[in-house]
Amino acid sequence: MRKFLIEITTEELPAIPFLKEEPNIKDKLEVVLKANNIEFSNLEFLYTPRRFVFTFKANERANDSVIELIGAPKEVAYKDGKLSKAGESFLAKADISENELSFKEIKGKVCLYVEKIEKGKLFSELINDILESFITSLNFGKSMRWGTNTFSFIRPITGLCVMMDDELINASLFNINSSKSTFVHRNISMDKISFNTQDEYFKTLKEGKVILNPKDRLEIILSEIRNIEKLWNLKAEIDEELLAEVVAITEYPSALLGSFDKEFLQVAPEVIITSMKENQRYFAVYKDNSLSNNFITITNSFNPDLETIKKGNEKVLRARLSDALFFWENDLKLGLQPELLNNTIYMQELGTIAQKEQREEEIALRLAKLFAYENTKNIKDAITLSKADLRTQMVGEFPELQGIVGSYYAANMGYSSEVCTAIKEQYLYDVIPSTKLSKIVILATRLDTLMALFSINKLPSGNKDPYALRRAALSIIKILIDLGVKFNLLDLLNEFKGLYKDYDKVKLLNFITDRFNALYSVNSSFIKAVLNVNNNDLVVIDENIKALINLAKDKDYESKISTFKRLANIIKDSKDLYCDESKLSNEYEIKLYKAYKDISFSDDVSDNLGKIFALKPIIDEFFDNVMINVDDLEIKNNRLALVYSIYKHIACVADLKEVSFDSIV
Repeated sequence: MRKFLIEITTEELPAIPFLKEEPNIKDKLEVVLKANNIEFSNLEFLYTPRRFVFTFKANERANDSVIELIGAPKEVAYKDGKLSKAGESFLAKADISENELSFKEIKGKVCLYVEKIEKGKLFSELINDILESFITSLNFGKSMRWGTNTFSFIRPITGLCVMMDDELINASLFNINSSKSTFVHRNISMDKISFNTQDEYFKTLKEGKVILNPKDRLEIILSEIRNIEKLWNLKAEIDEELLAEVVAITEYPSALLGSFDKEFLQVAPEVIITSMKENQRYFAVYKDNSLSNNFITITNSFNPDLETIKKGNEKVLRARLSDALFFWENDLKLGLQPELLNNTIYMQELGTIAQKEQREEEIALRLAKLFAYENTKNIKDAITLSKADLRTQMVGEFPELQGIVGSYYAANMGYSSEVCTAIKEQYLYDVIPSTKLSKIVILATRLDTLMALFSINKLPSGNKDPYALRRAALSIIKILIDLGVKFNLLDLLNEFKGLYKDYDKVKLLNFITDRFNALYSVNSSFIKAVLNVNNNDLVVIDENIKALINLAKDKDYESKISTFKRLANIIKDSKDLYCDESKLSNEYEIKLYKAYKDISFSDDVSDNLGKIFALKPIIDEFFDNVMINVDDLEIKNNRLALVYSIYKHIACVADLKEVSFDSIV
């Protein structure tokens, strides 16, 4: 095997779209290499904001491939024992003699057939197709054209180097020819630097202040942040997304500690942090568990005059925070003004946001009764103020802080901490809200969203879910499970039918319960088996799924389920039958009846299932020694009733006929 190096240099890549595709880049090159029959190993992908680099070992020539050629049916290829024109044409196409010809049955007809070995091409002959196939397979969202070119990419390609060992391979990509040259850090040179060998390539980058491995850049950044923390007794907030972004936009990173005026700390910490992160890519810093008037910036420069760089960053941040402080002070003077939502359209068919809040309030007050929450004033305040910050200047500047900003303004207006928390937590999805009021507000908001959009037929389609209805449904499930109150969700949906145009409530219920498949990473047949019972209580559905999963941990669960599937297939229409103990005569049916009657059931679904499934050996004996379908209808029905009385404890939990014996996970 030979050692290969591929470098594709570009103008600076935008970090966010690049990072979305980055996990797929190596895999996509592997796919292209395999498609070209190239045997390779040790493929490694490295990058900086201005280059993709691949190193791997591979054979100089692609593997040979087997080609099948199929000709006309034999009766067409031969006339009177001699090759017809169709047969001769096939020989010419296959470049073989008649002696090398063979036959194969294809779709019921014997046809001319030959297998040929096609010798693999040299890597150098395949490289241009490989590069183009690979580069066009990458998906960064938007792309651009440059110069007079007709092709496009996320950013203009500026250079190409393809080497086999230390030999340059003649390759071309988007009119850029391969050369033994690369770009080093811009602080050193704007021009390309030449090299001769692969070792020299890596040495050139190292001396040119380009740290090629993103893992090395990550460690440098974290190490320098830790040094700053230790030196100044501070604690940086390491946002993982921001960390990945600064790794992606630097070639030679270093960390600097900057500061801003303390007067800006009167603004909500979330506003300051968001401004620093989103606009400047700064890390927030804490001192004594409070936000400090410091920040850490990661520079891509090794200029010795770091003080100038620090002051430049401080100047830019001051302008940002000055705007934030202006918005903050103005908003506090005005306070939250929910009446402005009367003129803010939610959706054309569904009215204004104020009208949406009116529906949410009605739903929330009903939920409050259901969940024994008695403070109706808090509910009305939380719902009325929940979206009022949409009309503030701060949310206009930082829309991602909706709810958080509103909670601060509500607190400044004197509303209770519970109301302020509900406003702040209303957009939580992956975390369960901290208070019952918050849970009720979220449930009301998301139930209204689902019912409203179902009523105007704005439903998800395929992978498209523009209104995040699946996410809303999953959130509803999580919160209801956390609350643990059992009730019929379909009945609840029907209570609010007067608020919306008529829609299919069962369809909405099924849409919500289908989200259990996203809640549990288990064999989907387990979820389907439970949902087939048509239970409309989400808490009970969750208990039943957990019970079935717990049962599957038993090493003999397949054998047990097989036995009880047999019960399910036998009972069919036996629900109205009654088992009369006095009519049991066979010792095995008597034994089964007594074993069942000795069971002490509880409120624990998992425990009850375990007790029923423990009857398996006795049920197996029953099946081996008792015939159910006897001529005596009375005896037959009594035995069916016995079987049903046992299986009904499972039938209310899951439809075992749906359970498959694939792996649990």
